[in-house]
Amino acid sequence: MNRIRVLIANHPRLMRELISTTMADQPDIELVGEVGKQQDQAVAETRPDVLIIPMDDEKEYREQGGFLLGRYPEMRIIALAPEQNQALLYWAIIDIRSKSLESSEDGILNAMRQGPQIVGLARI
Repeated sequence: MNRIRVLIANHPRLMRELISTTMADQPDIELVGEVGKQQDQAVAETRPDVLIIPMDDEKEYREQGGFLLGRYPEMRIIALAPEQNQALLYWAIIDIRSKSLESSEDGILNAMRQGPQIVGLARI
């Protein structure tokens, strides 16, 4: 059985304890750590499947979540606001696209210079 690796970040002590207690009863979940504001480093070191963060400042958690999901797109982020009875799940979807190129020096150089074109791309 693959265990879900969870990292708890930047929550008050009582909230961390409640989350930890809930997870301790789950055989398929492994708590890989608790961290304060240094969540970037902790995510890099522990490579969790799920990061649980507080939903204190919407701008901050969106920016931080976007940064971390850009680096670790396989990870999910759960933002909690217990005082508002609210929780959000964030994840990334990688959308790879392709298009045919002219198989020549000019075709390859033009593709490098133009960058991706939205029209006529095929989803893989």
